[in-house]
Amino acid sequence: MTTLLLARHGLTPLTGPVLAGWTPEVHLSDAGRAQAEALALRLAPLELDAIVSSPLERCRETAQAIADGRGAQVLTDERFGECRYGDWTGRPLAELAKDPLWPVVQTHPSAVTFPGGESLPSVQYRAVAAVREWNARLGPRAVYLVCSHGDVIKSIVADAMGLHLDQFQRIAADPASLTVIRYTPMRPFVLRLNDVGGDVTGLRPREGSEEEDGGENPTGSDAAVGGGSGTT
Repeated sequence: MTTLLLARHGLTPLTGPVLAGWTPEVHLSDAGRAQAEALALRLAPLELDAIVSSPLERCRETAQAIADGRGAQVLTDERFGECRYGDWTGRPLAELAKDPLWPVVQTHPSAVTFPGGESLPSVQYRAVAAVREWNARLGPRAVYLVCSHGDVIKSIVADAMGLHLDQFQRIAADPASLTVIRYTPMRPFVLRLNDVGGDVTGLRPREGSEEEDGGENPTGSDAAVGGGSGTT
């Protein structure tokens, strides 16, 4: 049973008004660096077996903030890189919202291939394939972090929840947020979604516990068998 922490990069000067995509040299803003440092502080009590990042600067800088003080190396995997938006890259979102493709992106993303760029199904395919390879590489007791981008994180969550890609726009992944998925032999469990402040100390399964052994109660809650009332 492998636990994946998905962190979105912190704010950049382009986050919000412009679709940055693979634009080079997009670094964290002062606010984004503060977010990355705050995320690193939240994660400090949690042992991580690996820290993996998209190759883009804003993700590598966020991941490096988490790695600093751990003596850890930030590994990169291009499959966690941003969607290649092609001709949309670098354009203001207010302008893109007037494009005829925009409502398709919002309501039927599985049908979208960005002009001169990548399709959203291909983004999901490469990202989920990367997760499964890292899960196998690190092993069933691993807890590891991947720093990536909003659409990539949302596509991984949609897969974990068994949602069609056309539903992924219902998922949020804010800058410097944390999403946690636990992969068991039976199914994935989404433990956290778009978390920007929760305690993380309970995310590593207890040694010798049912959840560490891959049992079907990896949340520690009776909700896994239909109760839903939590652990108290």
